[in-house]
Amino acid sequence: MRAILTVVDSQRLDIKPQPFHVSTAQPLLEGRELCCIRQDRVLFEQQNLVLRAGELLQVAGKNGAGKSSLLRILAGLAQPDEGAVYYRQQTLAQAGAGYAADLCYIGHQSGIHEQLTALENVSFWRTASGVAAADDFTLLAKLGLAGLEDIPCRMLSAGQQRRVALARLWFVKRQLWILDEPFTALDQGAIAMLQQHFLQHLQSGGAIVLTTHQPLQITYEALTTLELVYRW
Repeated sequence: MRAILTVVDSQRLDIKPQPFHVSTAQPLLEGRELCCIRQDRVLFEQQNLVLRAGELLQVAGKNGAGKSSLLRILAGLAQPDEGAVYYRQQTLAQAGAGYAADLCYIGHQSGIHEQLTALENVSFWRTASGVAAADDFTLLAKLGLAGLEDIPCRMLSAGQQRRVALARLWFVKRQLWILDEPFTALDQGAIAMLQQHFLQHLQSGGAIVLTTHQPLQITYEALTTLELVYRW
């Protein structure tokens, strides 16, 4: 009965990102002279990028060009072989916990606990992020998971697991999103909903770095594409 009521409640759900403090005078995120070497192969070098509030940076390129490696470097999960990443004009080491508190990184893998249910995963992320409890049944219904809230995630399809992973974008207040292939395994309806949510995040002063093989269906005014060239 609770799942049935959730479907009805989801029609009234209107979760919009709250406005961030926006300064266009300085970049939110910068990569300066970045170089990445993997297994004696230079993926990219002398790579520069700048991202400001309200902007979306799409990292493009063939498989193996270094897209995921670049995102991991920007997220502070890997070190560049040369160069440095700056957050609000500080290196990531200087920014420290302040950067982690302002970042939502979702990698190519779903990053969910497969033994936990969708509801338990969302509850864990809320607690870890210090976000107050809310009606997560309604949120999961909005994401197309009505009736699946109490099922272990290992029993869900790849697309359903991806929806669980992306649920945190609807409640975690982080200005910078770094997303590696966020549309993987999603159907067209879910892709359209997610891209609309991107637009709301940007309009509220957020910023996004993403990789995707899927075309963006919405016209984003502040969109920059960074093409990484595959090197043999």
